[in-house]
Amino acid sequence: MGVKPVRWMMTGPGKPFVPVEFDIGILGADEVLVKIAGCGVCHTDLGYYYDGVRTKHELPLTLGHEISGHVVETGTDVLEYLDRAIIIPAVIPCGRCDACRRGKATICPNQKMPGNDIHGGFATHIIVPARGLCVVHEDRLAATGIELADLSVIADAVTTPYQAVVQAGVTNGDLVVVNGVGGVGGYAVQIAAALGATVIAIDMNEEKLAALTGHGVALTLNCKQMTSREIKTAIQTFAKEHGLRQREWVIFECSGTRAGQETAFALLNHGATLAVVGFTMDKVEIRLSNLMAFHARAIGNWGCPPDLYPEAMELVLTGRVKIAPFVEKHPLSEINQVFEAAHVGTLKRRAVLVPTS
Repeated sequence: MGVKPVRWMMTGPGKPFVPVEFDIGILGADEVLVKIAGCGVCHTDLGYYYDGVRTKHELPLTLGHEISGHVVETGTDVLEYLDRAIIIPAVIPCGRCDACRRGKATICPNQKMPGNDIHGGFATHIIVPARGLCVVHEDRLAATGIELADLSVIADAVTTPYQAVVQAGVTNGDLVVVNGVGGVGGYAVQIAAALGATVIAIDMNEEKLAALTGHGVALTLNCKQMTSREIKTAIQTFAKEHGLRQREWVIFECSGTRAGQETAFALLNHGATLAVVGFTMDKVEIRLSNLMAFHARAIGNWGCPPDLYPEAMELVLTGRVKIAPFVEKHPLSEINQVFEAAHVGTLKRRAVLVPTS
């Protein structure tokens, strides 16, 4: 390969990432070697790095699970992927266990998550199982003006809310509320609107709300100075004025904060669906009996089955979901500065780290 591939390793919580060369070795029959085009920085990565969330693989570990790139080498059983542009699933199921055979790939007990179970995408190259790779047709990509590195965010920021929207059964005529619209939440707004819903966005950051103008949002609410009751009243008023349902709202909690989760739960009404997409280590205090009284439901959302990736990518390639206005690329060598900026909230868009060699 000439120059050795490099991984940027996390050696401990909050410690600077360190570049380390590594050997490829011999690929397994079902494995591929991917030259990385880009890897997105996700809230989950920040949780591992700053908040004490434990990775399944012991440290040192390369983080990063939003990965796109080109397959440059394959094992003997997956030659069809050689030289293909691909997106790697953020969660790779085994495809063989009982859960996978019954269509429940997101709870596969043998799943591998780059940057958690195995070394991830903050590197020049990555070795992963070929199962579930989403092939990108570069002729179509070129016509959109979107770069392959940008598509890395499909692996989580787009497909995770896509799975949540599909699982919740969102369809034409639904009233959807998305709480927390930075990153994943912003794409949840676009996806729900693309499937025919009227979408209300809630956030405490006015810039994030304003960024969604023209991208599927019908109403924005800044929760910084609103109580949960006031937010619910504002949504009820909007629904009545626009002839929308006063019941059966579909609520996506994407903030990944205690306050956000409590607000989202407070928005439950009769027949509502609450989809918990964001993650926090914090505990919340709620009256669980509201689910019973409203005959509502609450569902979790872990990743996205690989078979849904092509559908999510199609929304992007056809322009129904925009990613370019919401990402910004940085050299991989600036990983330490980018993580700090993401942590303190100075990044305006989702960062994608791009190897320079």
